[in-house]
Amino acid sequence: MELTAKMKSSDSTPGNVLVVEDDALLALSIEDVLRDGGISEVSVCPTIALAMDAIDRSLPDAIILDVHLADRNDGWALAEVVSCMRPDHPKIIFSTAAPEEIPPDVARLGTIFEKPYDPSMLLDALRSNEVRGLFSRFRNAWSSSTTQ
Repeated sequence: MELTAKMKSSDSTPGNVLVVEDDALLALSIEDVLRDGGISEVSVCPTIALAMDAIDRSLPDAIILDVHLADRNDGWALAEVVSCMRPDHPKIIFSTAAPEEIPPDVARLGTIFEKPYDPSMLLDALRSNEVRGLFSRFRNAWSSSTTQ
């Protein structure tokens, strides 16, 4: 397994993104936005099984992960697997209509986008070094209130 993730040297735009999405129209829309945004390599996998095969061939810089897929209802488990592969694991973005179904310890691994969302927002999240999204806002609010 090749475990070399490469970021473009000119900015923090990932060079290789894996999109795990079983809705073909949404997957195409995400792929178009990413390519138009300068991401050179975008792979789309509609199942966890195909995503695992793709990761086995080459670890991407980032993964956009639908939580409920045709082959599994726990797509978030892929984020757990990838995060255990090495400490500097790929950036993870969860894409789901039910963010509350992602276990809190797994939700901490990435940014959560609640469907429906504008796919163009993904570029900012991919380029950012901070974890953003629904749960990260809750975590930040909770952290602020407990440290005061």
